[in-house]
Amino acid sequence: MTETTDIHELRSPEHVDSTVVLGLGNAIMGDDGAGLILLDQLSALHLDPDVRFVYGGVWGLALLAEIEAADSLLLLDAVHTDVEPGTVVVLDGEAIPRFLSVKISPHQVDMRELLALASLRGTLPRRMALVGVQTAHVDLTTDLSPEVLAALPEMRARALEQLLAWGHRLHSSSVSIA
Repeated sequence: MTETTDIHELRSPEHVDSTVVLGLGNAIMGDDGAGLILLDQLSALHLDPDVRFVYGGVWGLALLAEIEAADSLLLLDAVHTDVEPGTVVVLDGEAIPRFLSVKISPHQVDMRELLALASLRGTLPRRMALVGVQTAHVDLTTDLSPEVLAALPEMRARALEQLLAWGHRLHSSSVSIA
């Protein structure tokens, strides 16, 4: 029997954690594109260079390498729960998979499957969080519902709070988060 080593244990103690901020969703399916809009807003801020912003869209299995390379993973997505549309949802760790977006197509590999695959391979990021918003509508349009549009400032603030809690810094030349 061979012994496996977690990829994250191979890094030196002075290694600065890398964080991937992954925007998910479909920009032409209404509120499902909220994670992508939030990604654009956050990427305009001046954060540490070890924070990478990745447009995940609906790329599926192609995102596995990004997930496996990260020490920390912040997911930005629309969620489907039993709360009012526009409600911001923040989750950590193992609570994440059951709240991720519903597949738009039966052929699409979803984030739950990617996280399960990374876990099976022993390469799941050691810290994960999700900032999401309950959708009001997911249909063919590029417009967000008024509820989700109004929730974007809170989503941005919560995502930035998470990044700061993980030790990243917002540099003074950044634009306002509100």
